[in-house]
Amino acid sequence: MGYFAILAAIPGFFLSSLILMLLWGVIAPNFGGEKIDYSMAMLITITLWLTVAPLAAAAKRGGRR
Repeated sequence: MGYFAILAAIPGFFLSSLILMLLWGVIAPNFGGEKIDYSMAMLITITLWLTVAPLAAAAKRGGRR
């Protein structure tokens, strides 16, 4: 089951990166920031996913008790 969950997350990763890049391009100029390209959006997305995944797993385990 875990292997298929990873495969199902792959399209979500690329879509999340695209959405992040597009929204960053709209929001960043308001704060004086620069726009980012797709590869930087992918790096930010994977960083966020690796940070949030253990928290989500812990929350899921905590709910079973």
